[in-house]
Amino acid sequence: MGNTGCALVDVDWSRFDPWRIQSVQHSLGGHALLQPDELVALGQRLEDAGRVRTHSDAAAPGTPFNTAPRLHPNRRSAAETLRDIGNARAWMSLLNVQTDATYRNLVDEVLDGLRPGVERVDPGMCYRAGWIFVTSPRAVTPFHFDKEHNFILQVHGRKTLYVWDHRDVEAASERARDRFHASHARDLLVWHDELRERAQVFHLRPGDGAYMPSTSPHMVENGDGPSVTISFTYYTRATRRDSILHSAHERLRHWGIGLPAVGAQPHVDALVFGIHRGLARARRAAHRLAGRSIHPDDAPYALADVS
Repeated sequence: MGNTGCALVDVDWSRFDPWRIQSVQHSLGGHALLQPDELVALGQRLEDAGRVRTHSDAAAPGTPFNTAPRLHPNRRSAAETLRDIGNARAWMSLLNVQTDATYRNLVDEVLDGLRPGVERVDPGMCYRAGWIFVTSPRAVTPFHFDKEHNFILQVHGRKTLYVWDHRDVEAASERARDRFHASHARDLLVWHDELRERAQVFHLRPGDGAYMPSTSPHMVENGDGPSVTISFTYYTRATRRDSILHSAHERLRHWGIGLPAVGAQPHVDALVFGIHRGLARARRAAHRLAGRSIHPDDAPYALADVS
């Protein structure tokens, strides 16, 4: 692979397209912050802050992602789960680890190294974040998608990652993406087992990883042992524009106005984007005047309060 300028993640930049799925490699396996005792301590800190998401291994690929923790609860604490992940029968995500002072350094270390290569073709990296997934044997991450571009890296154990192209309307309809960007709802994203045949499949071992563009549907099945995976995510100018357009399409639909799919007619996209970007800026200004904290999507880090 080509030189990234980052010793921790190796990307073939000659093939990198910010809207195309591809494999990567990394050397994070021995990183001190990704060892079991450190993860237990981080889990305790993030649980106190309400930044742990977990469900039991009863969740399946088709379990609704947004409600999986309620449908299949893991009743152990974060520390209990992480100390005995091999037997905990649980899936756990440590959310937004960049909000922890120690782990923000890790997020910076990786994304600062990746940034020069990303920025050459996809400028405006912002809203940076890190997510650590600690998973019991054979537990599943249900079918879903996210707004961010994502470098997902396997640290310990093995898992199988299924990813679908963000333009695959069989995996996720245009309406599903519109609704998701407008309200973070994933209820129109429907799993059926035949989708496996359309996926790009990555059999991840320690040192392996993948890059997934924004709103690439994905599903993960853990191997026969416990697993640790970390994702480094971010927005760019392009993802923020895409999100505004999809959100606008969903809102206009409720007013009885139907538009061509995002990307189908660039001149329509340009008009809609200009109008709705202006409205978003006005809302942000109103929130500031009211003294309300906001999380702008162009902040350097996710969950960075701005008043």
